[in-house]
Amino acid sequence: MIKFVGSFDTVESLPNTAFAEYAFVGRSNVGKSSLINAIVSENIARTSNTPGRTQNLNLFNIQDKIMIVDLPGYGYARVSKNEALRWLKRLENYLMNRSQLRRLFILVDSRIGIKDSDLDLMDFCDKNGICYQIVYTKKDKRVREKSQQQICHENHPAMVAQILETSAEKKVGLEDLRNVIGIK
Repeated sequence: MIKFVGSFDTVESLPNTAFAEYAFVGRSNVGKSSLINAIVSENIARTSNTPGRTQNLNLFNIQDKIMIVDLPGYGYARVSKNEALRWLKRLENYLMNRSQLRRLFILVDSRIGIKDSDLDLMDFCDKNGICYQIVYTKKDKRVREKSQQQICHENHPAMVAQILETSAEKKVGLEDLRNVIGIK
């Protein structure tokens, strides 16, 4: 059973549960909501072609055991600098204070590769001991960037060594993510 718990504007307004949380974050338009829908095989997360549509912390209860958190994207989105800064502070607050968080999945568009904003988030997680895993999305699409930076987990102490590759559209790599999260 999958249930939408709610959309929350602040970390303080999140429900206090005992469920492990697995959060998804990435640059705007990386495919977070599409990947979440593919993982749970239901259209629970709102998708859009417009970057920056996910603006709150969206929680989904999976089988009364696990919470999936769809976090707002960072990077390109048509919002004011003040709003983008507010989102960043809320993300940092969530990562630093949410004891239920078991793993942060940092989604990277495989066509574009890792960007400075991704590296900034990875460095923040490394410095604060926040366990994260890189998940490449849109692996079914053609690579656009010719000089993509390689990610080496040895340089990132909080990073899980295994980098996952997924395609929500072609249903590639979903089983690996389900296994990490504990979804059957």
